[in-house]
Parts: sequence; C-alpha cells; structure tokens
Amino acid sequence: MKNALLIIDMQQGLFHGPHIPYAASSVLSNIRLLIKKARSSGTPLFFARHTGPDGSPFSEQSPLTQLIPELDVNVEQDSIFIKKYPNCFRDTVLLQQLKLRNIDQLVIAGMKTEICVDTTCRAAFDAGFKVVLVSDAHTTIDNPALTADNIVRHHNQTLAGPFVSLVSTEEWVA
Repeated sequence: MKNALLIIDMQQGLFHGPHIPYAASSVLSNIRLLIKKARSSGTPLFFARHTGPDGSPFSEQSPLTQLIPELDVNVEQDSIFIKKYPNCFRDTVLLQQLKLRNIDQLVIAGMKTEICVDTTCRAAFDAGFKVVLVSDAHTTIDNPALTADNIVRHHNQTLAGPFVSLVSTEEWVA
C-alpha cells in the first residue's frame, strides 16, 4: 500500500479560535508525530484549508484560514489545497493529486471530527481508497448536543469497520 497523510483544517480560526478543541495539546502533538513519520518515510503530505467566500471572515486571504504554524508545513514539498465544502474531494485537486502519486491508502487526521473528518473519511472510502483514521489525532469542540469527547469517541466507533481502519498515533508511527 502506498500511503498519503491528509491533515484537515488545522487552521488558526478553528484550532486557535474562541473555543479550545478537545484534547488540543495531545492532538497537536500526535499530528506533529504523524507529520514527522510521514516526512521520514517519504509519505506525501496533504493539508486542507477550509475557506469561505471572498470578503468573509473565512476568505482565502483571512488569517483565520491559515494553517497553524506548529505544523511546520513545507510549502515547497507539501501539498496545500483549498476546500469550500466538508468533503476534501469536492471541487478540489485532492483526488487528482492522489491518483498521480498512485496512492492506495489515505491516513486522516485534523478537524472537525463530525463535519470535515467524517465526510472526508466516507468520501475517500467511496473513491476506492483504503482509509486509516488516526483515533487520537482528530478533534472538535463541544456543541449544544454533545461534548467534543463524545463526538470523537462516537465517530471513532461509527467509522471504524465500514469506512476506516482505526489506529492510534503510536500504532501508525511504529
């Protein structure tokens, strides 16, 4: 299997926004470990940025949509793409780029668990990829119905089996 690592929406307005994501410190640490492992093994890295309409607080130029500096993105080596929908494949270059690199398996981490992570896991499966969701490297914030902890645990359970293989950061980097 040829892997690619996809980091979804780890951007200023979400990760460093007014609401602190669930397990923010450990999730960021785990994502950084995944990136380090990907780089050392030659695994291609893809970073998704979710943007909104021009002129909005989430426009492509807005500081809120910029990837967080803690990721140490290498703009010359890593693939960064803009998305406007929860599905990282919809109207983006992702599928084309994965096919060009003959990627079979997509390893997924990032934000927000119940929206973009969930939607992209399902879409990747539908597109024919083997999908690995890193159970301790995705996060979200509380919503009126559920705590972020419950959202993460629920999605790990719901997606595992039919749509993804669930692994921990430790398992993937080993």
